[in-house]
Amino acid sequence: MGLLGWALIFLTVAGVAAIVGFGGMATAAAGVAKLLFFVFLAIFVVLFIAGMLGAGAATA
Repeated sequence: MGLLGWALIFLTVAGVAAIVGFGGMATAAAGVAKLLFFVFLAIFVVLFIAGMLGAGAATA
């Protein structure tokens, strides 16, 4: 299971915990889900820019 799978699991746990009302568990799971989201977003931006620069250099 990749990191994206873990992010989805934590997001699901946070949603279920919020519905049930377990404040501490929901906060912890939401925090992990938010952290993983921003890590994936940063990796996406870096790889996107690297891909654009690489594609531009290959065609030049």
